[in-house]
Amino acid sequence: MYYYPLQPPYFLLLVGFLTAFTSGLALSGTLKVIVQQWPQDKSPKEKTNTRSFYKQLLVPFIGITGGSCLFLCSGFEIFGFPLGMALSIGLPMSLLTCFFIWRQLGGLLDYVKSEGMQSLDLDSWS
Repeated sequence: MYYYPLQPPYFLLLVGFLTAFTSGLALSGTLKVIVQQWPQDKSPKEKTNTRSFYKQLLVPFIGITGGSCLFLCSGFEIFGFPLGMALSIGLPMSLLTCFFIWRQLGGLLDYVKSEGMQSLDLDSWS
């Protein structure tokens, strides 16, 4: 038998999307400020505190994670998944994706902090 929700969570889908979008804008602005504050000279005293910028990025990234979880779970429920199945698929998928993105972002920021922005060769594949 098919499962049709009586009231699909369209509002929660919109709230999740807007939460992730606005948190992404906040993360982008915070990243720009952090990178602009890094001095050009690399003193040995500064290398000891390379992880301090993670505290500033944590709140916007948690907003992105929560918004994407809500968006994905609501989307699964709109497309006919029962609530339990939508949560059991959507939560691990979005949480693992956000965890891997957080690790990649941290590694990239550490690399840029130690080697400089010019060391990133973003056009090497084109």
